[in-house]
Amino acid sequence: MNNPFQEQLLKAGIVNKQQVQKAKQDKNKKKKQQRNKKEVAIDENKIKMQKAADKKAEYDRELNRKKEESARKKAISSEINQLITNNCIKRDDSCEIVYNFEHNNKVKRIYVNEEMKQQVIKGKLGIARIEGRYELVPLAVAEKIQQRNEKRIVLFTDDKQKDDANDPYADYQIPDDLTW
Repeated sequence: MNNPFQEQLLKAGIVNKQQVQKAKQDKNKKKKQQRNKKEVAIDENKIKMQKAADKKAEYDRELNRKKEESARKKAISSEINQLITNNCIKRDDSCEIVYNFEHNNKVKRIYVNEEMKQQVIKGKLGIARIEGRYELVPLAVAEKIQQRNEKRIVLFTDDKQKDDANDPYADYQIPDDLTW
């Protein structure tokens, strides 16, 4: 017996040998239970740390995906800008006719000459937006731009006009040379 207190109680006759052994067994059981609880607590901490690491990894993946998407959009935008600047049709002082068109539900305007206006109406030229201004580009270039980002190009085609059955002004034709 290693516990002097238990030995004194045993000598005094207050407890018997069986009670001392039972007390030792109970003490050992409690120690074992405490060790198991610590192991469970350590396991729970490991699980929490693993969940936190997984959450951080998911956040990092999402952040990387957003960065890649942003870089891809920036590359496409610079490619479109290069297409427009390399292929835009030069307009000079002879372009005095104001051509109004709709882009993103807003009425915009561009100065053109009569020949350019007719080509835009026929759909042979497209209107592209670059850095807040609009430029005329050939149809082939306009289609390439439209494939990359359809919000940056305005194309006019004959099949674009739709007949609305409820339109009270369907019988009235709007002339192409109408300036508003």
